[in-house]
Amino acid sequence: MEVKKMSQPGAPTQTALQRHSPPRILVVEDDVDIRRLNTEVLIESGYKVDAAQDGAAAWSALQLFDYDLLITDNNMPTVTGVELIKKLRSEDMTLPVVLMSGTMPTEEISQHPWMQIQAMLLKPYSVAELLRTVKEVLRAPDQAAMTQNWQGLPAAARLQL
Repeated sequence: MEVKKMSQPGAPTQTALQRHSPPRILVVEDDVDIRRLNTEVLIESGYKVDAAQDGAAAWSALQLFDYDLLITDNNMPTVTGVELIKKLRSEDMTLPVVLMSGTMPTEEISQHPWMQIQAMLLKPYSVAELLRTVKEVLRAPDQAAMTQNWQGLPAAARLQL
């Protein structure tokens, strides 16, 4: 819950609790079946979800809407997941990121720790792994604690969720 300050002219400032809406997630995946499955599972779990078929479409969505989490595939046409994350960070967007891929670009990630990928999901992953990862990343009190570690792999990728 968020605390919202409300005031009226001549009255002292008061606080009122405002219910926080469900986290909004952008799922980026070029495989239509995986995109649909991930989207449906997250919606059924109470999240507000938008989907994009590639990194270019995702970038457009990121310009239009505020998201609480980006879940992106890496191997996509037009703009890869890593390229999307680099663009995101170059614009000083601090949105938490979960990177999905059949083969992780660990060398590139370790060379660019400023990309700050909070978690990685190696395909194929289970629905339970997806939900645990999303929950862990969204509840992380300090996103900086979830960033790159000394081995170049996101700490959240190895958490026993």
